[in-house]
Amino acid sequence: MPVPISASSPAVHGRGAGLGLALLSALAFGGSGVAAKPLIEAGLDPLHVVWLRVAGAAVVMLPLAVRHRALVLRRPALLAGFGLLAVAGVQACYFAALSRIPVGVALLVEYLAPALVLGWVRFVQRRPVTRAAALGVVLAAGGLACVVEVWSGLSFDAFGLLLALGAACCQVGYFVLSDQGSEAGERAPDPLGVIAYGLLVGALVLTAVARPWTMDWSVLTGSARMNGTTVPAVALLAWIVLVATVVAYITGVLSVRRLSPQVAGVVACLEAVIATVLAWVLLGEHLSAPQIVGGAVVLLGAYIAQSSAPAKGAAEPVAAGGGAERELSARGTAA
Repeated sequence: MPVPISASSPAVHGRGAGLGLALLSALAFGGSGVAAKPLIEAGLDPLHVVWLRVAGAAVVMLPLAVRHRALVLRRPALLAGFGLLAVAGVQACYFAALSRIPVGVALLVEYLAPALVLGWVRFVQRRPVTRAAALGVVLAAGGLACVVEVWSGLSFDAFGLLLALGAACCQVGYFVLSDQGSEAGERAPDPLGVIAYGLLVGALVLTAVARPWTMDWSVLTGSARMNGTTVPAVALLAWIVLVATVVAYITGVLSVRRLSPQVAGVVACLEAVIATVLAWVLLGEHLSAPQIVGGAVVLLGAYIAQSSAPAKGAAEPVAAGGGAERELSARGTAA
C-alpha cells in the first residue's frame, strides 16, 4: 500500500509545483495556434511556421545543449525520439491541420491521445484496462463525432482531421518520452538537456522537410491580420518561439517529471479549452452548440481515461495508459 503523505511533506509540495507547471504549460501551448494561424493566412506555409518555431527555440536553447552535451552519448535514442515525435511530429501535424480546420477542432482531435494510449495497452500489449478507462475512450470518441458534426457528412476537411489525429499519436510519444528517467533519481537525464537536443533534432528534421530556403521571408517584415486587427508578424513569431515553445516545453516536461504522464495529461487537456476560447475571442472562430458540447465530452472522456490510472505498483488491470507508459519508460531506460 502507498505510504501516507502529510500535507507538509516535500512530495505534496512537489505535486503542487508540478500542477502549477502543467497549468503554465497548457496556457503557453494553447496560444500557439492562435498566433500561428494569422502567419499562415498572411502567406507562410504551415511547415515554414513550424520550422521557424522549432529552429528559433533550438537557437534559444543552444547554450543548454552545449552544457548537457554528454547526453548525446548517454541517451541518443531518447533525444532522437523526443525530437522526431514530441517536437517535429506534433508541431508539423498540428500546424498543417490548422491550415485546413479551425484551431479548436484541431486541438480537440489532438487530445484523443489518452484514448490512443489505451488502444496501445489493450491491442498492442494485450493488457486489460479498467471499465472507467474504456468509458473515457467511448466518451472521447462520441464527443469527437459531435465536434466534426458527422451528421452533416464530415463537413470538415478529412485530411485536416487526419493531420490532427497524427498530432495526437505524436503527443502520446511526448508524454511517454518526457517521463523517461523520472524514477532514476540523480541518474535521470536532465530535462532541459533533453528539450534542447529534442529541439535541435526536430529543427534538423524539419529543415529537410520544410525547405526553409523556399520560404517567403518578406512576410515576417510585414503584418498579419488577427480577426480584423493588424499585428506585426515578427511579434507573433516571437510569441510562438519564446512562450509557446521554449516556456511550454520546459514547463511541460518538468511537470511530467513531477506528476507522471497520466496526471500531467489530465491538466494538459486544458490546452484545448484555452486554445478554443482564444480562437473564439482573437480569431472569431465560433463553434456551434453541438461542437461546444462535443468538445466538453472529449475533454471529459480524456479526463476519465487518464485519471483512472492505478497508482505506482498497482496490480492489474492497467488503466489509462499509466502502466503502459511506465513500462515503455522502463524499457527505454534499460535500452
